[in-house]
Amino acid sequence: MSALLVVGADHLGKIPSKLASVGFEEVIHISGRKVQQVKKEIPSHVDLVLILTDYINHNLTSVLKKKATDQGIPICYAKRSWCSIYQAIDSCDFEHCKQSESCRYFKQ
Repeated sequence: MSALLVVGADHLGKIPSKLASVGFEEVIHISGRKVQQVKKEIPSHVDLVLILTDYINHNLTSVLKKKATDQGIPICYAKRSWCSIYQAIDSCDFEHCKQSESCRYFKQ
């Protein structure tokens, strides 16, 4: 099972369905608006953390980066557009994307 934690943005729109099309079975979303969200832990079953840089503060970004590094979870950064998200996931060191047929399709 492949799980993705998306941090940033109030609403994701169609992004979760597009992420499902490239193989992510579970998409967990945290808006990053509330100050208390800095204290949240990254769930242990998450395979990748995606930070939407348009909608998140620097403090939360640095805390998430440290938590992801400590847990050995890859982290990537993108703007809130499908093109940017896809490129970030495709270019980060994430084993699932290397094995996914849909990722290989776009690399050709």
